[in-house]
Amino acid sequence: MAVVTTGFFDGVHLGHRHLLETVVSLSRQRGEEAVVVSFWPHPRTVLQQDARELRLLTTLPEKRSRLSAAGIDRVEVLPFTREFARMTAQEYLAMLRDRYGASVVVMGYDNRIGCDRLTAAEIGASFLLQVDECQTGQGEKSISSTTIRSALLSGDLAWANAMLGYPYELYGVVVAGNRMGRTIGFPTANIQLYEPLKLVPANGVYAVDVELEGRLLQGMCNIGLRPTVGGSVRTIETHIFGFDEDIYGLPLRICLRRRIRDERKFSSLEALRDQLVQDEQACRL
Repeated sequence: MAVVTTGFFDGVHLGHRHLLETVVSLSRQRGEEAVVVSFWPHPRTVLQQDARELRLLTTLPEKRSRLSAAGIDRVEVLPFTREFARMTAQEYLAMLRDRYGASVVVMGYDNRIGCDRLTAAEIGASFLLQVDECQTGQGEKSISSTTIRSALLSGDLAWANAMLGYPYELYGVVVAGNRMGRTIGFPTANIQLYEPLKLVPANGVYAVDVELEGRLLQGMCNIGLRPTVGGSVRTIETHIFGFDEDIYGLPLRICLRRRIRDERKFSSLEALRDQLVQDEQACRL
């Protein structure tokens, strides 16, 4: 038997973890498994609800990892299809009970399931448990994936990280750039994201931690168009402090700790270099 919760859980943020804590606690009390039943891809990409604008806070591997770290014993991921989307709430709950042995299904205060979009209160099944809203502590604002996406896109990394409960991450493979940074003493590692739908925060310079082959390093990351050198393609390039190794083709994880400044165009490469010296000092604080 299992205590089950279900949803997309993009970001596995503090609001989600409020729900997950209930699942884990209840499962331990009952001597049952704590199970998350999620799905992939995001429903909006299948149902074509503003799919072109949708960007995700977590990739599927990131989501699995963070759910497990929250104490969940088993993560099941169902393929989200149009046929799947036609299941009613009652049909979906019956599936959770029959396929996963759900003795209790825990739902968030605003969680709706099935094509009929019912809440726990509307369904009224005896084995449903509703968890109240998790507040941010700043007025009456609640934590949601949508709010976090908006914060990242507006450049408010501090607010986004506070809602996530961890530094926002970008994960990709190191690819060749134009090597312009090397000519002014700031070589960079450019990454191509593994997940094309991963949300990239607002352009600017960020203080970052870097994970590379088990090593944890520090650096600064520029997200943007590189206007000083006439760039026209958005890039994610990271200068790793005290590091000068050939890492092309290797996976790189960037944890965004603080946003230092907006990206801007400088009058010369020398002016850019002078600013980068200041940026490094700010990032090392």
